[in-house]
Amino acid sequence: MANKASLKRAEDFIDFLNASPTAFHAVHSAKLRLEKAGFKQIKERDPWSTHLQPGGKYYLTRNASTIVAFAIGSAWKPGNPVAMVGAHTDSCCLRLKPVSKRTADGFMQVGVETYGGGLWHTWFDRDLSIAGRVMVKGKDDSMEMRLVRVKKPIMRIPNLAVHFGGSVPFEFNKEAQLFPITGLVSAELNRMGKTAEEVKKEEAERSSDGGYEPFKTPTQRHHPYLIEVIAKEAECKPDDILDFELVLYDTQASCIGGLNDEFIFSARLDNLGMTYCAVEGLIQSLSSPSALKSDSTIRLIACFDHEEIGSSSAQGADSNMLPSVLRRLSCIQSSTTPSTSSDSSYDRVNSSEDTSTAYEQTLATSFLVSADMAHSVNPNYSAKYEPEHKPEMNAGTVIKVNANVRYATNAPGIVLLEECARRAKAASYQPPSTKSEKSSGKGVPLQLFVVRNDSPCGSTIGPMLSAALGTRTIDVGNAQLAMHSIRETSGCYDVEYGVNLFDSFFEHYGELEAKVLVD
Repeated sequence: MANKASLKRAEDFIDFLNASPTAFHAVHSAKLRLEKAGFKQIKERDPWSTHLQPGGKYYLTRNASTIVAFAIGSAWKPGNPVAMVGAHTDSCCLRLKPVSKRTADGFMQVGVETYGGGLWHTWFDRDLSIAGRVMVKGKDDSMEMRLVRVKKPIMRIPNLAVHFGGSVPFEFNKEAQLFPITGLVSAELNRMGKTAEEVKKEEAERSSDGGYEPFKTPTQRHHPYLIEVIAKEAECKPDDILDFELVLYDTQASCIGGLNDEFIFSARLDNLGMTYCAVEGLIQSLSSPSALKSDSTIRLIACFDHEEIGSSSAQGADSNMLPSVLRRLSCIQSSTTPSTSSDSSYDRVNSSEDTSTAYEQTLATSFLVSADMAHSVNPNYSAKYEPEHKPEMNAGTVIKVNANVRYATNAPGIVLLEECARRAKAASYQPPSTKSEKSSGKGVPLQLFVVRNDSPCGSTIGPMLSAALGTRTIDVGNAQLAMHSIRETSGCYDVEYGVNLFDSFFEHYGELEAKVLVD
């Protein structure tokens, strides 16, 4: 079995996963870690010119499901580079429909929508519950958002028994046969101590009482007891619930597994795996009190919602969020303290000079690492992989390449990231092939991946952001199995590799950017 020190980072990642059943919770988890590391919250609606200073650490959110965090080097000047890591907070899931209340053959059911391209057959016969955000009545007619998570399994999608034609893979209609059961009608009536007729009469009376309502209330659109359960988690009265965005999640906790503790078994590895590495890589790069002292760049992470459905939303990577953040950052004035940087190549725009082109200069010199989980070779389907590009678990972060630019990787980016990997802190665990390098205290491994010419290729936020910004970009990710399943598998030691790689990227990009000459 692995030694405890080598599993420390994986165990921390497990804690992050178990605290983050939804994108809202993932952003909240990231906020807590960033605040503990000294980051201060700012808002898009505020004037940043009076809030941000070189040497400062800040974060902002949008829709509570996307988060951007950055640290400004003390030697920053308008127009200087930004070193960026981008990831996404969402995962394929099932979401409660606006009107979810269903009954059939004595069962209470809930209607759900499919979100993203999930392997939906894996959601059958799992212990499911709900989590997300609830809008509730606050004081003075305010409307507050509260995170909720029901830990008890309260739903299940039952498979059809083989005796009735059930098969593997089981074919089903996503609209008609993907209803989770959440109880028995008889048990619900017994709990209420009422007959079905009495319940119908009360519902009719409730609909006719009170003032005007544009449409049915949450208690009318969903099972009333489900609303009671949600209200308990939100610490409010059922009638105070205005609306919600709730998704189903598997209550089985993430864990470390395998004969030698080499695997992580969990939901949402795609893409909380790289969200975690981005957050912790940024924090680790700032662990030294002098980390920003002579840094003339900005270190930034952006973890977006809605990647699984194309990123076309106000909080997605295809929105104005990152461009607007970069535009505002590019014009931040230099510190009054003279720069201690020995690299004069970044003295592009002085604080007293015109900053009208600072944004364009920043984009031209910046670099984005698009971080989204990659595919490990599946030993049961080895022929599906290109023979010379079969990523392995616990063998390092994967650089993803595609000639048709489904990934944004190119040769200059590979060279730059390879140098960052070479300079990175060595991880606690070293594969047998690299143990001889451990004495140097440096370096993490990398891998390369391309799909077969006769296979489809997924995509990431990398191509869309590189097109929108004109910024150099590379696509990477840690290897995993069963992507988009309700229960995925990745390698324990790749977590630390990813964190150390991003740490090195943030620390060394300012120096390396000027050395990669392609213009």
